[in-house]
Amino acid sequence: MGWNVLLTARAAVDAGAEARNLLTAAGCRISIAEPFGPLTIEQLASAVHGQDAVIASTDDYSAAFFARPEAASLRCVSRWGVGLDCVNLAAATSAGIVVCNTPRILDEAVADYTWALLFAIARRVAQGSELMSRGEWDLAWGHEVHGKTLGIVGCGRIGQAVARRAAGFGMRVLGFDPFADDVAGIERVPFEHLLRESDFVSLHCSLTPENRGMLNAERLALFKPSAYLINTARGALVDEGALVAALQAGRFAGAAIDAYAAEPLPADSPLRTCPRLLMTPHQAFNAIETGEKVSLAAATAIVDLMQGRRPRHTVNPDVFSSSSLRAPIHPE
Repeated sequence: MGWNVLLTARAAVDAGAEARNLLTAAGCRISIAEPFGPLTIEQLASAVHGQDAVIASTDDYSAAFFARPEAASLRCVSRWGVGLDCVNLAAATSAGIVVCNTPRILDEAVADYTWALLFAIARRVAQGSELMSRGEWDLAWGHEVHGKTLGIVGCGRIGQAVARRAAGFGMRVLGFDPFADDVAGIERVPFEHLLRESDFVSLHCSLTPENRGMLNAERLALFKPSAYLINTARGALVDEGALVAALQAGRFAGAAIDAYAAEPLPADSPLRTCPRLLMTPHQAFNAIETGEKVSLAAATAIVDLMQGRRPRHTVNPDVFSSSSLRAPIHPE
C-alpha cells in the first residue's frame, strides 16, 4: 500500500509535477501543507498527523517535534534542498525516521544567483530600474567587478562553483573554510584577513551552532568602505541588527541578501527599510530546471524507502541499524 506524503516545500508544488506523478504512480496519496513551510512546530505537528513521509521545507524538525504524538506515523523526512540545520538528526534517528536531502543539484543554480545579486548590488541595477519605473532619468553609480577581490566564506561545492565563475572576470579569489580541502583557484586565508581584503564577501557555509552570528558588528567593521556582502546561504550567519546598523551608518557600500534568520521575513523587519540593501525572498535555487530535478530527487527518496530500498542520499544512515526503524529495508 502506498504512503501518505505531505508537501511542505512550495517548490515541490511549483516545479514538481514529475515528482508528484512519480509518487502517485507508486500509489502514494499527496497532501499539500497550508500554508507552505517553513512551518512552526505546531503547524507541522498538525499537518503531519497521519503522514508517512514529507517533502520538507526548512520546517521545525526538532527533537520536540519528533517526540510529538502527531509524528508517530512519520517514516521519512526528505528535505527539498541541502541544508539540515532545521533537522535534529539524532532525534530523528532515535525515533527510527530516515532523513534524506538532495545534494549537488542546487549548486550551479545558487552560484548563478550569487553572481546575479553581486552584479545587481555592485552596478545598482535595482536603483536604475526604480528610477525608470518612476518616469525619471538619472544616474545610479556603482562599482566595477572585473579585477576585484572576491572573498568566499565556505569553500564547498557552491563556494567552488562561485569561484569558477570569478575566473572569467579576472578576480582574485580568497577563501575561508576550516573544514574544506584546498581548492585550485582559491587562496585560503584567515577569516578576518578575508574580510579586510575583499571587495565582495559571499557566504556559502552551512549554519552550525559555532558559526551562528559569525558576521557580527566587530567583523562587519573590518569591511572596506567600498565592499559588498552577498548572502545566499543562511540568514543566521549574520547578526542582522549589526548589519542594519552598519548599512545605516554607511560603513560599507552595500549588501544583497537572499536568506534571513526568520523566514518568511517579518513585515516589520528593519531590514525592509534599510538603505544600501538589496533583498530577495530566499529564491537562489528557483531555477525551473533545478526545481524539477530537486523535487524528483526528494520524491525518489521516498519511493525508494517505501519500496524497501535505502535512499541514495540518506544523511542519518545509522537509522538502518536501529531497532526503532519505521521503514523496513529489503535485503540486497
